[in-house]
Amino acid sequence: MTRSILKPIACRQPKSPVSEAYRTLRTNIHYAAVDCPIKTLLITSAGPGEGKSYTAANLAIVMAQGGKKTLLVDCDLRKPVQHRLFEMRNAGGVTSLLAHGGDCASQIKKTMVPQLGLITSGPIPPNPAELLGSQTMQLTIEELKNKHEVVIFDGPPLIAVTDAALLAPLVDGILLVIEAGQTRIDMLKQAKAIIQNSGARLIGCVLNGVRRKAQDYYYYYYYSEKSGTDD
Repeated sequence: MTRSILKPIACRQPKSPVSEAYRTLRTNIHYAAVDCPIKTLLITSAGPGEGKSYTAANLAIVMAQGGKKTLLVDCDLRKPVQHRLFEMRNAGGVTSLLAHGGDCASQIKKTMVPQLGLITSGPIPPNPAELLGSQTMQLTIEELKNKHEVVIFDGPPLIAVTDAALLAPLVDGILLVIEAGQTRIDMLKQAKAIIQNSGARLIGCVLNGVRRKAQDYYYYYYYSEKSGTDD
């Protein structure tokens, strides 16, 4: 199914099997982090177009719906889409914080979901890797972590650029999105190696683009709805 960018399904159809799949993913993340709680989570993929941004948006929504003070941060500074998913202007945001400093709270935008805030990417910079790998980024993550129960970062793909590899060791865990029928095994192995070499913690994978019977969604956190051109 090819479609234009729409609001995340967890907003549009909160009782759908797909939304239930995201809630199952939320639960699985909780159980995966019993001994070492995850407050900051990076969502990435091996390559572009595998649904990572849509996954990040829906996971952030169900986290907030579950009662946690949640923040979604668009750190894909090359191809940002979260502002479009949430129908917002991309004024200010991550690049403004990293390039010019300032109070993080001033860049947080309210969404239609109670308990969920969004920091958009801001203007696309000429040097994304340098910004994301800076000490300012480390300090920003710590500040956001101290003021929210969950912070989800939508990061760029791992293989094409170094941006996500720079972010990976700064967060508590990595969730790798895989597109059924698209992600090649060699790319997946390369992405896993990048995460391991960075010293980051890979907590699991989400298999995207799988068509399953509706009732199966209650037992698997796979989701079948593609995000069009969204990463």
